[in-house]
Amino acid sequence: MKPVTRHDLKKIGDYLYEVPESFRQDMRVPAHFYADVDILEKALADRSLEQLVNTATLPGVVSHALAMPDIHQGYGFPIGGVVATRAPTGVISPGGVGYDINCGVRLLASSIDAEDLRPYIAQLADALYRYVPSGVGVKGNLHTNRAELDHILAEGSQWALREGYATRHDVDHTEQGGRMPGADPAKVSNEAKKRGLDQVGTLGSGNHFAEIDVVTQIHHPEAADAFGLRRGQVVVQIHCGSRGLGHQVATDYIQTFQAASRRLGYDLPDQQLVCAPLDSPEGQAYLAAMNCAANYAWVNRQVLTYRIREAFESVLGGKIPDWGLTLVYDVAHNMAKIETHPVGGGEAQLCVHRKGATRAFGPGHPDVPGDYRSVGQPVLVPGSMGTASYVLVGTAQAGRHTFGSCCHGAGRVMSRAEAKRQVRGDILRGELEHDGIVVRAGSLAGLAEEAPQAYKDVDQVVRVVEAAGIARLVARLEPLAVIKG
Repeated sequence: MKPVTRHDLKKIGDYLYEVPESFRQDMRVPAHFYADVDILEKALADRSLEQLVNTATLPGVVSHALAMPDIHQGYGFPIGGVVATRAPTGVISPGGVGYDINCGVRLLASSIDAEDLRPYIAQLADALYRYVPSGVGVKGNLHTNRAELDHILAEGSQWALREGYATRHDVDHTEQGGRMPGADPAKVSNEAKKRGLDQVGTLGSGNHFAEIDVVTQIHHPEAADAFGLRRGQVVVQIHCGSRGLGHQVATDYIQTFQAASRRLGYDLPDQQLVCAPLDSPEGQAYLAAMNCAANYAWVNRQVLTYRIREAFESVLGGKIPDWGLTLVYDVAHNMAKIETHPVGGGEAQLCVHRKGATRAFGPGHPDVPGDYRSVGQPVLVPGSMGTASYVLVGTAQAGRHTFGSCCHGAGRVMSRAEAKRQVRGDILRGELEHDGIVVRAGSLAGLAEEAPQAYKDVDQVVRVVEAAGIARLVARLEPLAVIKG
């Protein structure tokens, strides 16, 4: 396959590059990529731009394929890739969603200041590590039977609300209200359900985490006020997804789609791009199963929220009155969603794949919670372990140019295997604690995999998306305590 070189790229904006449709005969649309010079060079060092070009060949793709500045090589699609196909005849591709369906980020805002919390940080980190099950294959404290699991898959956060794990405010401030329509538990395999039975309310491993942060900077006072954020405030981030259930859904349907792609005669540049028309039996079955996994992920993060509130109460109850933990927002990545966006001078219904990219709707959008609608949707961008994270807000320009999408994190520059070769987990933990960051982790090797040097500079990534106009900076968060599997 023809590699993308620096000479193949056309600069079409201060922070926007294009691989023209003429680059390869099988491209149906151009490929766009947000970057500065340094990020561009990093992208040229792996196969991520080649993967981006490959997505521009998908049947039914509209306008342009694009990638965010946290781009890196993934399965089929690059991480950070966004591709929209025309519904209902365009394709849906499991590789454009990924194995961890609805991996996402949730931000909780407390009502206390970091200085008031500092005497209790180590004790609170211990409590969080106890209350938040984490690690590969770990089981949670919530044990469900098959019938109850089907309710979770079909209802998402509505199940959590009914069972007392969520408040109405939580549900209203979760993307999609925490429930994807069209979820059908019958389309989820028995093996996937078996893997999901004991994992509700678990963090998992890899880049998943729970983190106590402090708000150190406010960049957009109006949006910060709407989101309930202020300088010096303690907040909590949760990053996790659909666990083994989502992984099995992806595995099952990638196998199904391999046969469908052959039957349909698709000549794909990469077999990891296996796909089927959205309105085909295979496409509809995957969409229904993916929506179930998305609902499961929202329940997972909601039950984790419940447990984190319990951990705070166990440590701070009677010591710090009214510590609170109010959900600011829960935003998903690794999803394919049916949305309406401007295409070719009109509005079109599209299947928008966001693989390691997040929704970023601007002011006035009806899918933004009412109390945020005047400023836009919160966009949550966690950094790598030990670095800053950011709260941004979507823009109208994102709606016009990126199908309402933004980056979802810093983006890897080093494989997990390479990180473990270069970094010792015990030394990294010591460095983080020397910097005042309390770390609780079940595995030193897992800690090394997520070392800050394995990722791009998150400050640089968010500067690019703000300079490009697809999101605005709202607040900077810095870590006080990190919980890892």
